[in-house]
Amino acid sequence: MPSCHFDLVSHWRIEAPVERVWAALVAPESWPRWWPYVRSVRLLKVGRADGVGSVRRIEWATRLPYGMVIDVESIESRHHERLRGRSCGALRGEGLWLLRGEEGCTDVTYVWRVELAQRWMRWLAPLLAPAFRWNHRGVMRAGGLGLGRHLGVGSRVLC
Repeated sequence: MPSCHFDLVSHWRIEAPVERVWAALVAPESWPRWWPYVRSVRLLKVGRADGVGSVRRIEWATRLPYGMVIDVESIESRHHERLRGRSCGALRGEGLWLLRGEEGCTDVTYVWRVELAQRWMRWLAPLLAPAFRWNHRGVMRAGGLGLGRHLGVGSRVLC
């Protein structure tokens, strides 16, 4: 069976201090209130005070006719700088949030290195890779714009 990896990068510019953006990102249970494609987030395992070691089950909708469930374990947290998580479930891999505050704004970069775990996705990946990338860009765009609305500030999705 074919294996398929994707390296996906997203950039948001949020017109809010890094402290506010950080607070929203480290509270995944609140994501469904501002990220349209996040259906639910459930804490499965409590981690350390900084969140490392916690495991959350995230149910995602997509722009394509399927949804997915991913369990994400927090594996790194550097206050106001970076968050790293390891996923399993429909997608296996690592995601890295990088934050950089500058003049009251926050630049957010999300790097998602993922392998398709579902059999049907792996089989169709050679044909559907452009659609999978298109879907990811749309889901991330909605997240960046939703976070800006949630914080009551402007936001731009740079790619």
